[in-house]
Amino acid sequence: MKFWDEIRIRELEIYAYHGVYPEENEKGQPFFVNASFFCDIREAGRKDDLSLSTNYGEICHFITKWMQEHTCKLVEAVAEQLSRDLLLQYPLVEELELEIRKPEAPIGLPFGSVSVCVRRGWHTAYLSVGSNMGDRQRYIDDALHALGAEDHTRLQKVSQLLITKPYGGVGQEDFLNGAIQVRTLLSPHELLDWLHEIEAAAGRERLVHWGPRTLDLDILFYDKLIYEDGRLILPHIDMQNRDFVLRPLSEIAPNFRHPLLGLTVMQLLEALDIEA
Repeated sequence: MKFWDEIRIRELEIYAYHGVYPEENEKGQPFFVNASFFCDIREAGRKDDLSLSTNYGEICHFITKWMQEHTCKLVEAVAEQLSRDLLLQYPLVEELELEIRKPEAPIGLPFGSVSVCVRRGWHTAYLSVGSNMGDRQRYIDDALHALGAEDHTRLQKVSQLLITKPYGGVGQEDFLNGAIQVRTLLSPHELLDWLHEIEAAAGRERLVHWGPRTLDLDILFYDKLIYEDGRLILPHIDMQNRDFVLRPLSEIAPNFRHPLLGLTVMQLLEALDIEA
């Protein structure tokens, strides 16, 4: 778990033009913004140096300008889009909580105010990548280019590629396999959907389970999240049994500890080598 310091902005008043009704977009109304920015400001405090922190005055002006230059129907859209742009603009901020308060919302009943509050931040994900059809190197290179082309996700580490035997008993060509570390603003399901889009662009077809593929991208870890639904299981359910996953992953994250099994990636690989 990460523990961050907090920079708080309370009741920043902005006259802006957001709302479902046309008159809200034309006449505008006051909004109030509450925000908390989670980051490490210890060094800034020790050295009394603003360059080591995040300037809350600049943030206030950024929020004001953004809300006045954009028009959204929903306050939810304001919170979502503004939080994303704040995280992209201020690199020292790891996570933020943003509340957009609308005290004059057209409800027709007496009330204090309505607001939407979101919490968003950067996440670390580890991915496996593989290919065993056609120009394997090109498919993987194209995937890496796609992963680094969007501002919501940043490549951090890429392992060497290994030539490995197929897994699962289906006769096919050898794989090129590797591991990737990314920093992303996407949720787990958003990341999964985006990886499927990258696979589809490479001509991936899901015809045979564990069969040949132009490109395979899997989420191994997403922070320390333990999660399961009908589409996604985190951490990856079978990674501890796969040499072609653990070996490249151990190159870029040897000490990352599996949140369920309690062993590091290197320990999982050593245990698999002993079994073999």
